[in-house]
Amino acid sequence: MSDKRILIVDDSPENLELLAVLLERNGWEYDTADSGVTALAALEKGQYDLVVTDLMMPAMNGLELLTRVKDDWPGIEVMIVTAHGSIPTAIEAIKKGAYTYLLRPFEPEEVELTISKIFEIQSIRSENTLLREELSRSRQFEKIVGESQIMRKLYQLIDNVAQTNATALVVGESGTGKELIARALHNKSPRADNPFIKVSCAALPELLLESELFGHEKGAFTGAVALRKGRFELADSGTLFLDEIGEISPAVQVKLLRAIQEREFERLGGQKTIKTDTRIVTATNKNLAEEVAKGTFREDLYYRLNVITIDAPPLRERTEDIPSLVYHFLKRYSAETNKEVSGISDEALELLINHTWPGNIRELQNVIERAVVLTANDSLELSDLPVGLRKPGIEVPSPETASIKISALKQARGAWEKKYIERALSKFNGNISRTAEAIDLARKNLQEKIKTYKIDVKRIVENSTSAD
Repeated sequence: MSDKRILIVDDSPENLELLAVLLERNGWEYDTADSGVTALAALEKGQYDLVVTDLMMPAMNGLELLTRVKDDWPGIEVMIVTAHGSIPTAIEAIKKGAYTYLLRPFEPEEVELTISKIFEIQSIRSENTLLREELSRSRQFEKIVGESQIMRKLYQLIDNVAQTNATALVVGESGTGKELIARALHNKSPRADNPFIKVSCAALPELLLESELFGHEKGAFTGAVALRKGRFELADSGTLFLDEIGEISPAVQVKLLRAIQEREFERLGGQKTIKTDTRIVTATNKNLAEEVAKGTFREDLYYRLNVITIDAPPLRERTEDIPSLVYHFLKRYSAETNKEVSGISDEALELLINHTWPGNIRELQNVIERAVVLTANDSLELSDLPVGLRKPGIEVPSPETASIKISALKQARGAWEKKYIERALSKFNGNISRTAEAIDLARKNLQEKIKTYKIDVKRIVENSTSAD
């Protein structure tokens, strides 16, 4: 049985019965109403996907009912069925938002087909909405987080580099967010509306990596049963991100050098030269200069890739960003697990700030994800964090011995939060709504914090304007 529900509206019992039989035959659930007024009462109480209404009815005709439905329940489709139709009336109905306009007598199959089509369109529309929401959520959590001095310099560098076509090499330890930097370079560039394609160079053996990058012709090797375009072709006019570039073999290095230098290549097993317009961004946690000295990485390719170097700082060098990262991941994993874990105790946050984070942001992210999944509280406590985060021999402090530390931490967190909000307000020229959206805070909560921290928004706007 369908989960869709239909409301039939007609002042004729015979017409209601005729449509009811047709709907029952198709397994559609329905209710009936003998007037427009009765229909509105039913709509107020129930959930409907479609209204099938007669045109000529006393008190409220079909066009008037259509107008009310579209004003109050725009997601509900309306189909008008009448024996008293005319072309001008049909045109008016469509203009007012009716899905279709059928004349009696009609063929049952015509009504069945029309209703099926309406439900199909509604399902597609619903799926598209869900996909947009999912995409919006995923993009919300793709952004680089942090307002420390080192990160502000990084943002400025990204803004400058993004506007060029120069190849960029992102270097840094594992887990520092090199892919996010690459994505930011793409999203802020003139190529932002075109593809961003990532290839993990360490994940594939030489032959498969060559095919992945440049594609192959049918029969190029065993298993190549059809032509396959490579990532260079798929990323045309966009950005190709080559992660772990230090892992590629000498043979692939040669072909990659030509593709970057000459902006052309051939598919594996092919003769046709293919032009490419692709911006190259690479990343590595290796010291490529040392690899060049050892002879494992081509010097000419190194210089082609290293036109601009962007350093992804380790988390231990930006500990002031840990609170904002923690709340960012709390929001993300609370949403993913359908839980409401919105805070963290001062003791737990102090532990996270003091940890050295050899695995960088990825390690912090995993810690918060685990804690959110396992906690039964709406705020993370020290006991929710892995025991391994504590140094050997360090005991969890009692409330009495920790009170001074906690007080100091609260002051530090308050000072950090105030500074963070002030910077965000300055960036958006004092616009409360845009600032709240940017820092993932409800507008009302932001206004409360502005009041609590006695932030002078007017002064921030004046300073921002004078700086310009």
